[in-house]
Amino acid sequence: MIDCTFENGGKAKLRHVVVDTLILKDSKILLVKRHKKLSEPEKWGLAGGFMERDERIEQAAAREALEETGWQVKDMTLMRIVDNPNRPTEDRQNVAFVYFATTAKKVGEADWESHEQKWFDLDELPPKDQIAFDHAEQIEFYKKYLKENFKLPVVG
Repeated sequence: MIDCTFENGGKAKLRHVVVDTLILKDSKILLVKRHKKLSEPEKWGLAGGFMERDERIEQAAAREALEETGWQVKDMTLMRIVDNPNRPTEDRQNVAFVYFATTAKKVGEADWESHEQKWFDLDELPPKDQIAFDHAEQIEFYKKYLKENFKLPVVG
């Protein structure tokens, strides 16, 4: 854990801003299989990652989607801000901005982080123990939104 000590002796733990995007096309969701050298290796997940210093949150989500899938996305909607202090259960807190978006066009190939991609029906997903992090929860949240059409984004 990286600690920051202030002049008054107080400490702050490290936090990261991360983005995840549910990429949708024809009532299907695109999941990527994470590389074996990453955390949660060989599990399916949403395209996502860390926000870079020189970009806005929506730009980060679009960039990560493109890098990990080769798809440009459009019609991005901020669905949820996940501020769980135990996300992940490692040495930091990741505050996640979760979007959903539709595909615009395929313009390249996925980077090394995702060695496989697959379109899944929303009701025929891999088992939850084969989905990385809390991504299964984010997909379920999206499905609930489709049924109930509540106001977005939701914090928490």
